[in-house]
Amino acid sequence: MREPTKSEKRKLRELSMQAHEEELRRALLPVDALFDEWKQGKVSSGELAIRIHDWDRGPAFDLYKKYNYGELQLNVAWAVAHGVLDSQKLGPQLLEMLQGLIEYCQPAPKQSPSPDQEG
Repeated sequence: MREPTKSEKRKLRELSMQAHEEELRRALLPVDALFDEWKQGKVSSGELAIRIHDWDRGPAFDLYKKYNYGELQLNVAWAVAHGVLDSQKLGPQLLEMLQGLIEYCQPAPKQSPSPDQEG
C-alpha cells in the first residue's frame, strides 16, 4: 500500500475521529439505559457508579487506545468494514488505497452448524 499524501492523512484523521465518536456513542448506549434504570430506582447509586467506572476502564479506555495509538489507516478500514463509517465518506482515492485493508477487516461470515453438530 502506498503512503498517503498530506491531504489524505488529514482526511484519514478526520474519518478516524468520526469513527471514534460513533463507536463511543454506540458503547454509551448501555450506560444510557443504566441511567434510566437508576432514575427509576431499579439500580442503586453505588451500582451505577461502579458500572460507570467499569465502562471507563473497559470499553472507553479500549477505544481511547485504539484511536489514539492505533494505525490510522487500519482504524478507518476497520470502521468501514464494520459499518461504523460509510465507505462513501472516503472518496474514490482513499477507498482505492484502503480497499485491501477493508477486505482484510471484514467480519468472518457466520457459519451454520453442520448436521452432525446439531442437537
